[in-house]
Amino acid sequence: MRRTRRALATVGGLVLLATVAAPAVAQPSGERGLYEAHAADAEQRTELVRAGVDVLGVRDGTVTMIATAGQARDLRADGFDLDRIGDVDRMLAERGTGTRAAADEFPPGDEDYHTYSELTDELQRTEADHGDIARLSSVGESYEGRSLHLIKISDNAARDEDEPEVLFTCNQHAREHLTTEMCLRIVQRFTDDYGSDPTVTELVDTREILVIPTVNPDGAEYDISGGSYHGWRKNRQGSGTDLNRNWGYQWGCCGGSSGWPYSDTYRGSSPFSAPETRAVADFVDSRVVDGTQQITAHLDFHSYSELVLWPYGYTYDDTAEGMTRAEADRFRDVGERMAASNGYTPQQSSDLYITDGSVNDWMWGEHKIFSFTFEMYPASAGGLDGFYPPDERIGPETRRNDEAVDILLREAGRGAAA
Repeated sequence: MRRTRRALATVGGLVLLATVAAPAVAQPSGERGLYEAHAADAEQRTELVRAGVDVLGVRDGTVTMIATAGQARDLRADGFDLDRIGDVDRMLAERGTGTRAAADEFPPGDEDYHTYSELTDELQRTEADHGDIARLSSVGESYEGRSLHLIKISDNAARDEDEPEVLFTCNQHAREHLTTEMCLRIVQRFTDDYGSDPTVTELVDTREILVIPTVNPDGAEYDISGGSYHGWRKNRQGSGTDLNRNWGYQWGCCGGSSGWPYSDTYRGSSPFSAPETRAVADFVDSRVVDGTQQITAHLDFHSYSELVLWPYGYTYDDTAEGMTRAEADRFRDVGERMAASNGYTPQQSSDLYITDGSVNDWMWGEHKIFSFTFEMYPASAGGLDGFYPPDERIGPETRRNDEAVDILLREAGRGAAA
């Protein structure tokens, strides 16, 4: 029988999880507020990002974000009308943890999410049960020494066949636990349903499916430490690095990341300064065989906002260096077809706001890998709640992407501008 779900607290009309705790890493003094701001276009939203705020979500031109008092003051001086919802640190500090789970478990009511240990057990069980089509390995280790699991699914998993390879990555951002469940859904579907589901069987027989269910296991484990949520985004290296601003293509070029170590979009001291991004990049680099990149498509899962995004993120231009009109059109076509299947909104990444040092830009800019991001459920949530949907949503929201995953797997067999 399920334990009673934790209580929710409402402050200023905004529902926040009562079990969210403040990060343990020391932050500079100063109030952190929860704000909403109207930013109707990408240029305005990019100005907010450049201020170093933590953008939680964007919906219908309204940006929900966490900002320090100084950041809010500067943004108001620049003409932004900020609606302050509440003092995040005070709200979180006043709540306590309520009913605690064990130190390494999800809070009561969310037990169906997988901890790192549970994920590891599940991947090992998959390999044991489906050894002919599943092979478990690692691309390296996290900052704290956790294995960055990689599972390969193919009809001859032990062999490197001449088939298109497709990479799925999840959980670059620690608090986005639903994404790990999405990668696990891909693993389970393409192993458990092999031989009985014609679509699954065809794709496993003709593709090499590569899945890294958590790129940021240290941050994910910290985010649930003590049996409560911490709202943590980055890895655990020093004050933390935003892994999706640490990739080497156009790193730090364009105001789409922060050079301030305490910012949630801190890009790191240099490209690939985070061991997690370095390990994944080294693996992708290693798939260049006889001068040809074997990975032809990639999908990175995030939350939240229900979006399908494609390169480039560092520029507003549809066609920049390394992106022809035909290639840009194909990104849009495939992105729109995937979005039609899952009900997400399709757009070029920079239509949301400028980002630099992102995984999609690197995958395409360095390797011509057909690379997308999905921002998962919910479409909007009014704050940190969006990162912690109840575990009842795991099944519906991961199954929701089955057809989109199939579309990308099929497209992986075509040329970059097909």
